[in-house]
Amino acid sequence: MKTANREIIYTGLWKNNPALVQLLGLCPLLAVSNSLINGLGLGIATVAVLCASNLAVSLSRNFLRDEIRIPVFVLLIASLVTVIELVMNAWFHSLYRVLGIFVPLIVTNCAIIGRAEAFASRNRPLPSLLDGLSMGGGFAATLVVLGAARELIGRGSLLDGADLLFGDIASNWSIQFFAPEHGFLLALLPPGAFIGLGMLVALKNALDHRYARLTAVAPSADPASERA
Repeated sequence: MKTANREIIYTGLWKNNPALVQLLGLCPLLAVSNSLINGLGLGIATVAVLCASNLAVSLSRNFLRDEIRIPVFVLLIASLVTVIELVMNAWFHSLYRVLGIFVPLIVTNCAIIGRAEAFASRNRPLPSLLDGLSMGGGFAATLVVLGAARELIGRGSLLDGADLLFGDIASNWSIQFFAPEHGFLLALLPPGAFIGLGMLVALKNALDHRYARLTAVAPSADPASERA
């Protein structure tokens, strides 16, 4: 069981990362990731929806006919996204206004309905919850890394606007490495988002290839063992 759980976590965070491997949810990923805090905010919302939707689908899978399965899944996801949207509007209003339409657009994220159909509808609640957490965590991690890189290169800062997510206590968390006018504007524009994502995908593929070479079993030099 522990091995299976570790495989679920590894698959979601790295092996089958929704953003870097499946290339799903690219619209909000590219649009919102112009700062670390924006990426983290949308990432947390996506994780919450994925966990809740996977759990709800897994609990209800034995009570649904095949003919209505997908519409019910969409209805569940839409309901959960509405709850998350209302919570963000009430408790994180400034961040909600910054993220704008991309919070309700979580409904259309193919990764969520994809995990509901491919995993949660075929597995028990606990593995389904873990799958939602790992897949959402992988997506959120990509948002945070891409947002941090774009913010740092484009504005020379990190954690700008942290108070939008963490409250007044985070008003002085922002770190300024160099003056904003010395930043690279392209990093904050849509082409910069595509370039940044492409570099992350290339980096992941390079690390995977390097790991595969390092773990490859060297051919035995013993002729007897080769004949065996």
